[in-house]
Amino acid sequence: MKHFIIHRYLCREIFYPFLLVLLILTFVLLMGRILQLMDLMINKGVGFPDILRLILFLLPPFLAITVPIALLVGILIGLGRLSRENEILVMKSAGISLYQLVPPVALLSLAAFAFTLLLQFYIVPVVNSAGRSLLADLAHQKAGIGIKEKVFNDDFPGLVLYANRVSVDGSTMGEIFISDSRTAGSPLTIVARLGRLISDPDSGNVTLRLENGSTHMPGADFSTYRKMDFGVYDISLDMSTSLQASAGNHQLDEGEMTPLLLLRELSSADLSPRQRNLILMELNKRFALPLTCIVFALLGMPLGMEKHRTAKSRAFVIAL
Repeated sequence: MKHFIIHRYLCREIFYPFLLVLLILTFVLLMGRILQLMDLMINKGVGFPDILRLILFLLPPFLAITVPIALLVGILIGLGRLSRENEILVMKSAGISLYQLVPPVALLSLAAFAFTLLLQFYIVPVVNSAGRSLLADLAHQKAGIGIKEKVFNDDFPGLVLYANRVSVDGSTMGEIFISDSRTAGSPLTIVARLGRLISDPDSGNVTLRLENGSTHMPGADFSTYRKMDFGVYDISLDMSTSLQASAGNHQLDEGEMTPLLLLRELSSADLSPRQRNLILMELNKRFALPLTCIVFALLGMPLGMEKHRTAKSRAFVIAL
């Protein structure tokens, strides 16, 4: 019973600093993405519910990094306070050895190890894939939101688009000028009276349909000039950079695969050396972060029990 009370007391002393540091570190990492998320909401017209979903998708990868660090700091703070206030000395005087203080630290480190392992093996790949799919869907649904009237827009690779008039939702435009440099050596200039963005949810394609305009193409040596008038002219838009999503690429990358899929991919005969190295690096990373919980616990316990102030400061420096 005495040991149970002490173990519960130690767990509480470590857990509260761990939780506080975890919240602070995760918030700091999220703040690095806040500007990007605000840009999506303000300039791209992404709704607040979708922004919340993106934040939720960002949390698991961040937690896989912050949990081991928070565990180390929690152990240093919790055991450091006990050592500083001579509570560990009192326990030793009462016949409690230092080895009897190991179980609560081991329990917390194993719990952090299991949680981080679950994140790295299953949750992070799922949310990475779901996050990319969400960004791809938003890129197609909100393709026209970022197009501002009387502003040169270069969000689409190889295209510079200018519209004198743009509707509120960005789906229709008027008095359009487009510089198309997607074909090397054959720059194309397009002007049109009207334009409409057409999205196909099934195929994931976005088309800019121009009406009542003309195309202008100079020759290679600028000695010739070709003009073509049109009633309707369709331009397929590349959404690979819009909203920072890879809309057209549905192939899973290493960060979106579970360990089982990575091992299956590793056994493929037609795998290039570079791809093999990337998969091996990803597998090592999946194991490395959870194992740091065990390593940090082994490191943090003796450093946290340092009593003298100079030794305590040195312990924090070594831990960091």
